[in-house]
Amino acid sequence: MSEETTPPRPSLATLLQSGPMPRSAVPAAEANAGTAEQEAPPRVAAQDEIQDSVGDDRRMEQDEDPPTHAGSVAPSFLRHAPTGSIAARRPPRWQWLLLAALTLLLAVQVVIADRATLAARAGWRPVVSGLCAVLRCTLPAWHQPEAYTMLQREVRPLAGRQGVLQVQASFRNDARWAQAWPALSLSLSDADGRVIGRRLLQPHDYLGAAHDPAQRLEPGQSAQVSFQLREPSAATVAYTFEFR
Repeated sequence: MSEETTPPRPSLATLLQSGPMPRSAVPAAEANAGTAEQEAPPRVAAQDEIQDSVGDDRRMEQDEDPPTHAGSVAPSFLRHAPTGSIAARRPPRWQWLLLAALTLLLAVQVVIADRATLAARAGWRPVVSGLCAVLRCTLPAWHQPEAYTMLQREVRPLAGRQGVLQVQASFRNDARWAQAWPALSLSLSDADGRVIGRRLLQPHDYLGAAHDPAQRLEPGQSAQVSFQLREPSAATVAYTFEFR
């Protein structure tokens, strides 16, 4: 069996004298390394292409958004809204004036339509009275019976007529506004305080035919009335007046 002998490797001096080593003599490992070095540039080129594409995407995003000044950050819907669109949405001033005029007209109509009820309230009476003075509308008379003050009263039997009483009274209107003539309630009592008779007299009952329903008693004005009344019982000793 023959043994293989490994030829001796030439020395470094021999290699330098003999010139460059033939390509076939280059070891396989070194050849593979050269191949790897030659294939590396395509990978670098691929990375450059990826970086270029990312840079293009960033430039496109920057082009989509308009540049803003430093310190002023606005929402996206305002950045894309046209200039002056917000001011254009505001209604013109004449529309506000028209709305205010219509609201005032409606309020006046409501007050005039319900003037009878409002005029019966002390707080609303001056307002309604002023409107009716301008618009020439009528108001019902002020009705405040407790504002009448009895100044003098007298009830006595009428001479020469059995069972008839002569009644005389004077009163004053202390209300803030003119009032119609009041209704008079006259109660008669006996010595024990029991009411034995009551009569409610309307203005035409104690004023007679001379009464004018439109006549008013102005604030502070006094009136005197006199009328006759049939006595319900001879035991009458006391009487009471009330305004209605």
